[in-house]
Amino acid sequence: MLNIALVLGFILVSGACFLSLVRLLIGPDLPDRILALDTLYVNSIALLILFGITEGSTLYFESALLIAVMGFVGTLALSKYLLRGDIME
Repeated sequence: MLNIALVLGFILVSGACFLSLVRLLIGPDLPDRILALDTLYVNSIALLILFGITEGSTLYFESALLIAVMGFVGTLALSKYLLRGDIME
């Protein structure tokens, strides 16, 4: 039963990654593209966690945590640049 749920999770999250990538490439405005990039890294974290459950390794969970931290900082920097035109004050 767990294998079926993992395969279904892989399929659904991969579809969400694809749709986020499409929005990132053809987004009409810059805020749409930043939001799509944020969604894309959240979906990649979900894929890493699903793969870690499948393989039974904790290494993938640690890498998902690193991606989460770096994604948060990147989204924060892009948003600040979008609002002010400058990252550092």
